[in-house]
Amino acid sequence: MDIRNVILRLLEKKQEIKTSDIVHITGFSRAYIGKVLQCLREEGTLMLLGKANQAKYILATEKSVKQHRSKILKFRQIFDNKNLLEDKVLDSIRNSTGIFDQLSDNISNIVGYGFTEMLNNAIDHSRSSKVEVKVELFGELLRFEIIDKGIGIYNNIMKQKHLKTPLEAIQDLLKGKQTTMPAGHSGEGIFFTSKCADMLIIKSSKKKLIFNNLLKDIFIRDIKGTVGTKVNFSISTNSTKQVDTIFKEYTDSSFEFDKTEVKIRLYKGGTEYISRSQARRILSGLDKFKTILFDFKSIETIGQGFADEIFRVWKAKNPKAKIITKNANQNIKFMIDRVLNSNVV
Repeated sequence: MDIRNVILRLLEKKQEIKTSDIVHITGFSRAYIGKVLQCLREEGTLMLLGKANQAKYILATEKSVKQHRSKILKFRQIFDNKNLLEDKVLDSIRNSTGIFDQLSDNISNIVGYGFTEMLNNAIDHSRSSKVEVKVELFGELLRFEIIDKGIGIYNNIMKQKHLKTPLEAIQDLLKGKQTTMPAGHSGEGIFFTSKCADMLIIKSSKKKLIFNNLLKDIFIRDIKGTVGTKVNFSISTNSTKQVDTIFKEYTDSSFEFDKTEVKIRLYKGGTEYISRSQARRILSGLDKFKTILFDFKSIETIGQGFADEIFRVWKAKNPKAKIITKNANQNIKFMIDRVLNSNVV
């Protein structure tokens, strides 16, 4: 029996197949059929979509991939929190589902920003060995959830800031731009994400903090004890919010534009440039420029996350853009070189 032809003929009829379909037809073992399917994947004939019992094979054509990916509007996966990179997780969701294909540019940018900020918090702060990610698009509502089983955000703030209760921790958090890791973060991630969302809910310990922008209010609720931290983000796909506008509302402009180049004077305002959140705000909307010049005059150093987000993550997504640095001292050059020569941060 020519198993290869059996598989291809069945795909002509069904457009998608599972391993069990071929096992049922041929009577061969699951392990053997799995090897045949793997060979077809390696030669570029088939593609695998989904994982575990949801895994299915389709023909490796652009039309087929788009058609099947458009039906996948849910994503759930538990990741090992070791060398985990939030931008890689986001790319995986974009490539394996049709969720972002359905979104307008402004919503895609908002969700991308909020997702990477909240996942980065779990990666760097939670001390959890696993991080669970859920993303779902249903109707006109997009929501994501990030769950860890670590120390818990309010407990972490209490410990680092020497506070006595979760309410004191929440009060500290609501000040904006607060962080328990000043060497690596600016604390702006939650602040700006809370402005972007229609609803942002942070559950930890026995408290639930709700940023409800539909009601333009903030609430605190008592809940049953929660191990670690759960973050829920939701937004209407019809929202007219623009992430650039939200950033500009709370930050000063240090940009000079012309038709092809943007000059960014980082030394204005005496700010320390350490976090991914700051880098993402600075880079927002700059993909249309051919050249970006960063002026580091009077800046003593930059954070690894800040450098990685600009010189590796953003540059990889905008390979045609040229990034130029000016007035960068040895500390800054060292950090830039470090992220360019490393795949893990």
